[in-house]
Amino acid sequence: MGEITVRRLGPADLDLLSAIPEGLFDHPVDRAQARAFLEDPQHDIVVAFEGELAVAFASGTVLLHPDKAPGFFVNEVGTRESHLRRGLATAVSEALFDVARKRGCEGIWLGTEPFNAPALGLYRKLGGEEQVFVGFAWDGAFDED
Repeated sequence: MGEITVRRLGPADLDLLSAIPEGLFDHPVDRAQARAFLEDPQHDIVVAFEGELAVAFASGTVLLHPDKAPGFFVNEVGTRESHLRRGLATAVSEALFDVARKRGCEGIWLGTEPFNAPALGLYRKLGGEEQVFVGFAWDGAFDED
């Protein structure tokens, strides 16, 4: 494995994010969506690179409420198949958690499917406290394309 660098991307990194080859995200990067994500101050993404190849990422969103401190929702964590089991998901998750804490977020949370053993293992390793809740979805939120 080559040298790994982990960095938070911002609006100036649109070309970098748009050029990430297939295999890391669920779908090819959509430049308009990437621009909207990077330009929105409530969204964050941390990416691990091996050389110039993006090999892992974690993304999240600041949640604002009128009656409490901001919270942080982790949208997604992913690693290229070729780079699994190397600690990269841990590295990008921890870096994203640091971003959330520096923003003043007082709670960090996420959800995953109960049968997603790799994700459950990662989140337990990161020291997350398991919660039980019921989720609902509208408008094809969990449909696979």
